[in-house]
Amino acid sequence: MARKVTVSIPDMLYEKMERWRRSFNLSKMFQEAVAEAIQKKEDFQKRIQEDLDLSEVIERLRQEKAQSEGDFQESGKHDGVLWAKSAGYDDIMYALTWDDVDGATSDAVLGHYFREKIDKSKLMKEEDGTINQYARIYINGWKKGLEEFWEAVKDKL
Repeated sequence: MARKVTVSIPDMLYEKMERWRRSFNLSKMFQEAVAEAIQKKEDFQKRIQEDLDLSEVIERLRQEKAQSEGDFQESGKHDGVLWAKSAGYDDIMYALTWDDVDGATSDAVLGHYFREKIDKSKLMKEEDGTINQYARIYINGWKKGLEEFWEAVKDKL
């Protein structure tokens, strides 16, 4: 049995919903969003109950941290290759010798690029103008991707 629920939304969202009402099944979208939010809460509570042994919790978090850091490394590496494919020769030469990770977002050549990448990530966001650990991992991966790209093409120039 389905039940009706009243939901309050801002006027601007209501106007947009009205314009797009035929393109979406709003009831289904709402149901899925609520179901997902509840599932996350239930999973979290279940995890807390199951992870009573602190050593198991620590080991799980270590594995998740390594996975997360590996994802930033790989993402940076991938982006480094993509950047190099479209960059000019002088920019590539500059980036190959560049090593100011802490000043990445203020660099005259690369700063705008890194600022954009970092601003798009919740975990890489800077605090107090300093590069955090995830941004550092990403940038080091980026350099590695750039270097691997250069090794593959330099003898062909």
